[in-house]
Amino acid sequence: MIYTMQRLALSCFLSGTMLLFLTTTGCQQKTNELPDQQTDEWVELFNGTDLSGWKQVNGSAHYEVRDGAIVGTTATNTPNSFLATDKEYGDFILEFEFKQDTSINSGVQFRSKYDPAVAEGRVHGYQFEMDPSARQWTGGIYDESRRGWLYPVSLNPDAQTALKKNDWNKARIEAIGNQIRTWLNGVPVANLVDTLTDRGLIALQVHSIGKDSDAGKEIMWRNIRIKTTGLEHQDNHTAFVMNFMPNTLTSEEKEQGWALLWDGASASGWRGAHQNSFPQRGWEMKDGVLRVLESGGGEAVNGGDIVTEKEYGAFDLQLQFKLTEGANSGIKYFVTENEKVENASAIGLEYQLLDDEKHPDAKMGREGNRTLASLYDLKTAKKDIRFLKPVGQWNHARLVVQPDNRVEHWLNGVKVLEYERGSEEFRNLVAISKYKDWENFGEAEKGHILLQDHGNIVSFRSIKIKEL
Repeated sequence: MIYTMQRLALSCFLSGTMLLFLTTTGCQQKTNELPDQQTDEWVELFNGTDLSGWKQVNGSAHYEVRDGAIVGTTATNTPNSFLATDKEYGDFILEFEFKQDTSINSGVQFRSKYDPAVAEGRVHGYQFEMDPSARQWTGGIYDESRRGWLYPVSLNPDAQTALKKNDWNKARIEAIGNQIRTWLNGVPVANLVDTLTDRGLIALQVHSIGKDSDAGKEIMWRNIRIKTTGLEHQDNHTAFVMNFMPNTLTSEEKEQGWALLWDGASASGWRGAHQNSFPQRGWEMKDGVLRVLESGGGEAVNGGDIVTEKEYGAFDLQLQFKLTEGANSGIKYFVTENEKVENASAIGLEYQLLDDEKHPDAKMGREGNRTLASLYDLKTAKKDIRFLKPVGQWNHARLVVQPDNRVEHWLNGVKVLEYERGSEEFRNLVAISKYKDWENFGEAEKGHILLQDHGNIVSFRSIKIKEL
C-alpha cells in the first residue's frame, strides 16, 4: 500500500499539477491552478459566474454577469469603456461568443495597452470590430486610439455577411508572431501582418454613445477562452493580406501571386521615363524607402518620373505612400512612352497623390477630380467614405485593373472609385479633360507603371503587384 502511494505521488508530481491529497484510486488537483504550464490546453478567461480576472478601465459603462454571460450596458456622458483582463498576452488563439444590440458598435481589444501615464490614459491597441451596421465590418481590425483602421472588411467582401444579427456569434482571433487573423462564425475575415505591439491586454468594449436614446443598450460575451501554447494557424484563410512590414511578402502573399515591384534597396526593375537608366539625381533609396526629392530650384534639378521596365495589362497593384505638406505626385498606369513630351510628365492614367488641404490642384479640374485617389482630371474619388491618414503618415494605395478593363482605386482598404476603360462613360470623360487631344488615351493593351516626380518630397515603399 505504501509503495503504491509513493508511485501515485510521483505520478501526480510529474504531471505538473498541485497535489491536494491522495486516495487509492487517484490524485485530486485544483483546476486551472497553473494555466501557463498547461500544454495545448484552452484556459477559460471568464468563469461564467463573476468578473474574477477582469477589471474595468476607462469609461463608466456598467458591466455585470447575467445568465452565464458578461453584459455591458451603454451609458451617457462617458468615453469608451473597457473591461480588461488582469494579465497581458502575447501569442495566443482567442475564441469567444458575442451578441449585441444591432444599433450600436462594439469590439474586443487584444494586444492592447492601458497606462494612465500613456496616451492620456486611454486603452489603445488592436481591436476585433463588432459592427452590426450596414457597413458590415465585423471581424475587421481597428487600431483603437492609434492608427485607426488597419483591416476594413471591404478588403474581404465574402466575409461581410457572416454576422448573425440578434443571435450569438462565434469569433476567433489568432495572434501568432507578427500575423493576426480573424474568423467570424467559421468564415475567414481579416489577415493582418504588423509589428507595432506584440503583447497586451484583452478587453471588452462598450462604445461611447452620441445620443441619450442609445443609453441602456447591451452587448454580451460568453465562452471566452484562450490558448497560449501549441499554437497552430487554422487552415484555409485565403483573404487579402494587409502587410505592414515594409518591403516584405508573406508565404500567403506569394501563394496568392504577389511579387515585390521594388526590392527595397536598389533600382532593379526601374528606369527613368523616356530614359535608359535610373535617374542620377532627384530620387533616393534609403532605409527601405524610395523617395522623390524636393527640386528646390537653383542648381537642383528634378530627376523626372520613373517607370517599371516591364509593361503590365491586367494587375492588382498596392503600395504605401507618405506625403509632405503641400506635396503633389501620382501613380500612373498604361504609360506607353509613345507620346512626345518635353520637360513634362509622361502620359498615362493617374491615381492622384496630393495634399488636398494645401496644394492648389485640389481646387482645380472638375468637381474635385484632381484630389487624392481620384482618376486625375477625369473622375473624382468618393470623399465621404475615404479613410485618410494625415500628411506625414503612411497611407495605403491599391489599384486594380481587371482583364475586362474594369478599374478600381482603393485608399486605406476602401474602394473609392471605379470605371471601365474604353467605355462610353470613360471616353466622354476623356473628351472634356486635358487628355482630349491624345488619341485612344488610356486604352493601351498594356503599359508601364510610373511614379511621378512633381518636385515635392513623396515617399514610397512596399510596392507589390499581382498580375491577373
